[in-house]
Amino acid sequence: MGGAVSAGEDNDELIDNLKEAHYIRSDLVEQAFRAIDRADYYLEEFRDNAYKDLAWRHGNIHLSAPCIYSEVMEALDLQPGLSFLNLGSGTGYLSTMVGLIIGPFGVNHGVELHADVIEYAYQKLDTFIKTCDSFDKFEFCEPSFVVGNCLEITPESRQYDRVYCGAGVQKEHENYMKNMLKVGGILVLPLEEKLTKITRTGYNIWETKKIIAVSFAPLAQPKNRDTGKSKAIPLPTLEVRTLQDLSRITIRHTLKQIENFEKVKNYNLIKNAPKFKRRRVHRRCLDSVMLTNKHLFVNRMVPHPMDDNNNCNEMAEYRQEDEEEEEEEEEEEREHCDLKPEPLINLLREKILSLPLPEPLKMYLLYYREK
Repeated sequence: MGGAVSAGEDNDELIDNLKEAHYIRSDLVEQAFRAIDRADYYLEEFRDNAYKDLAWRHGNIHLSAPCIYSEVMEALDLQPGLSFLNLGSGTGYLSTMVGLIIGPFGVNHGVELHADVIEYAYQKLDTFIKTCDSFDKFEFCEPSFVVGNCLEITPESRQYDRVYCGAGVQKEHENYMKNMLKVGGILVLPLEEKLTKITRTGYNIWETKKIIAVSFAPLAQPKNRDTGKSKAIPLPTLEVRTLQDLSRITIRHTLKQIENFEKVKNYNLIKNAPKFKRRRVHRRCLDSVMLTNKHLFVNRMVPHPMDDNNNCNEMAEYRQEDEEEEEEEEEEEREHCDLKPEPLINLLREKILSLPLPEPLKMYLLYYREK
C-alpha cells in the first residue's frame, strides 16, 4: 500500500511531498515526521528505498507507507499528556513519533507479536535517544513494548486516550478494540479495507469515520492452548516517575524556555535595530545665472560635440553610482532584518555542560548522549 506521493531524495523532501499532497496537515505532525529519519528504521541494505511512499517488509520487520502513517498521525489528534497504545507496534517508528508529541507526562505503550521485532525496536529507540540531533528539541515519552498477541490482552487492563492497530481488524473484533478506549478517546484501525477513525463520545456512544482505502495483513488469531484457554497478555506497567527523573525533565524544560526567550530577545534586537541609510548626493549640471539691475539673463553655454559625450558619460557614471548605493543599502537591510540561521551547535547541550554540576549529573541530564 502506498505510492500516493513522489519519492524524496531525503527525509525532508519526502515530508515536503506528503505536505503538498495534504497527507500531513498539522504543524505537530510535520515536526514529528521531520525529527525522525525514516531511513534509520530500515536495515542498512534497504535504506535506498526509505523515502519512497511504499510499505516495506523484511522477515517480521514491517513499516507501513509514509502516506498511511501520515493519515494515522493526523487522525489520532495527539496532544501532550495523552496515553497511547500501539497494537502491532513493529519497529517503534510510529510510537517514537507519538512520544515526541505526547511528551514526558504521557503514556506510550506497544504490543508486538514477535520478540525479535521488539528487540529491533529497542535498538532503534536507543539509537534515536543517543545520536539523533532532534532529540534535544523535544520533550519525549519513551515507548515501552511487550511481546504478545493483542487479541489476548487481559480484560481488566487500563484504557487509553488513543489506540492504533497496525493490522487488519476483523469485524468480530471491533467491539474488543473499542473497549480499550476511554470516553473521549480515539481509535484508528484498518477495518473492512478502510482506515477508520472511531471516537468514543459516551460510555456506549461511538462516532465512526472512514478515512481512506487500505490493504493490511489481517490480525493474527490467538493460537489454541492445550487447556483451551488463551494466554492473557499483561500490558506494560504504568510506572510513576522518580523524583530524580522529574527533576531532569524540569531542568531540561526550564533551560529550553531560557533558550527560546534568548532567541526571541536576540531576534527583536536585530529586527528593531536602527537602520542608517547613506545620504545620496545627486550631482546636476546647473546653468550659470547672471543678474543685472534690470534683466535676468540665463547664460547657456552652447556645448560642443565633445562636451555632449563627456556629459553623457558623466551622467552614466552617476546613475551607476546610484545603483551601486541602492544595492548596498538593500544588502545591509537584508542583513539587519533577516532572521539569522540557527547555529549548528546544540544550545541545550552547551547550557547543561556549562552548569556548575558534577560530570555524572551533567551526563544524566543529557541522557548520556555522546554527541
